[in-house]
Amino acid sequence: MRSHAEGKRLVLVITGKGKSKRDDGPIPTRRGVLKHQVPQWFALPPMKSCILQVAEAHIKHGGTGAYYVYLRRR
Repeated sequence: MRSHAEGKRLVLVITGKGKSKRDDGPIPTRRGVLKHQVPQWFALPPMKSCILQVAEAHIKHGGTGAYYVYLRRR
C-alpha cells in the first residue's frame, strides 16, 4: 500500500520457497505457506484495488520464491 501511495509501479515481493521437509504423514502439508498465501492476500481488498498484475520473478530475482507485483497508477 505504501509503494502504491508513493507512485511506484513495480515491487519485488520475496516470500521464499519454504522449507523442504519429509512428508510421511497421511495428510500432506504444503511447502512454503507464504508462497501460497501472498497471492491470495493480493486478491483481497484493499490490496486488490492497487494491484494490476502479479507474476513469478525471474530466476535472478528469486524465481519461484518471489513475485513481481505491478501496481496501478494512482
